Amino acid sequence: MVVIRKKESACGCGQDSSCCSESPAVTPHTLGRIAAPWSDGVAATEVGEVPRVQVVLSRRDCWGTLKTRCAIGRMHYRIAPGLYAVGNPTAESPVLVTANYKLSFDHLRKVLPGRNAWILVLDTKGINVWCAAGKGTFGTDELVRQVREAGLERIVSHRKLILPQLGAPGVSAHLVRQKCGFRVVYGPVRAADLPAFLDASLKAEPEMRRARFTLKDRAVLIPVEVVTGAKYVLLAAAVLLLLGGLNSHGYALERVRTTGFASAALILSAFLGGAIFGPLLLPWLPGRAFAVKGAVLGLAIYAALMLIGGSAAGSSPLWWHVAAWALIIPVITSFTVMNFTGTSNFTSLSGVLREMHFAIPAQIAGAVIGFGLWAAGLFLRGGPGL
Repeated sequence: MVVIRKKESACGCGQDSSCCSESPAVTPHTLGRIAAPWSDGVAATEVGEVPRVQVVLSRRDCWGTLKTRCAIGRMHYRIAPGLYAVGNPTAESPVLVTANYKLSFDHLRKVLPGRNAWILVLDTKGINVWCAAGKGTFGTDELVRQVREAGLERIVSHRKLILPQLGAPGVSAHLVRQKCGFRVVYGPVRAADLPAFLDASLKAEPEMRRARFTLKDRAVLIPVEVVTGAKYVLLAAAVLLLLGGLNSHGYALERVRTTGFASAALILSAFLGGAIFGPLLLPWLPGRAFAVKGAVLGLAIYAALMLIGGSAAGSSPLWWHVAAWALIIPVITSFTVMNFTGTSNFTSLSGVLREMHFAIPAQIAGAVIGFGLWAAGLFLRGGPGL
């Protein structure tokens, strides 16, 4: 019999757990009270009290998701590994395995309303399932360790562990069975398909096995890329803004307003163009390598800026600056778009390594030559940018 108890404050403040730490100090299956905003009581088992989790995300959860999508506290958005309960699970309830990256945990629990299940959370160091499987933290040894530490064989009568399909690269199912006696069953790629998978007696439709990378999937990556790269791009823009005042006669503030400002604007335009249009247009950009796709996008952005802006000086732009930005803009967009290789299922690890082998030297060479031409143009005839 599993007994559910309402939660109490672990800090003794007399308030609900919203005043307490996001991550509990004790492991989830340890006897004792646990305080987390998303928990709601405990399930008493013969091996200890297992926290029961809410399946409806709160405003605090949504706010945490938004911050994580914007790369704010992303590497620390995690929960304590261990065993959790959903609803009123029994010895026959399924055991679902996920990572301790809270976004992965939230995606799983929010599709389980009205269901009874156990959630076994692995210590992936706050990394999502797919990436952790590649790094080895969502792996065989960690899975076996959590099964043993949770005393799972004493909690459930069956011997099945349902893992997300994207965790398969890190787990050897036959070794898991040898070491702890549990059989691995791979669920669908997406948590949203899990209810249908459970209702179909753990049988997945072909569509559930497809790793899609839709427009929505690509769009949610944009804020992280913008926030992560913004500090470096803003620094580069500030440097060009200040250097724009240099000329053969010394330094002129008027040229900071023209040459420097236009150059800074071009740097920002190239970065934002790559970070926003790169993922949105990814399937339609020519080329297989992301670096090539980004370079093509950069040339299109450069051509558009030429048509829209031209030369702020009102005359034919100096060829040094024309050549400079024809190199700098594609280099920036190429590097920016290449960063999406780690979040896309369009690429493989070996393919990414091959791409970086030729792309990074080419990007460095293009940047050095481009900024060299831009600097030379300052002392010849200070074109403002293009």
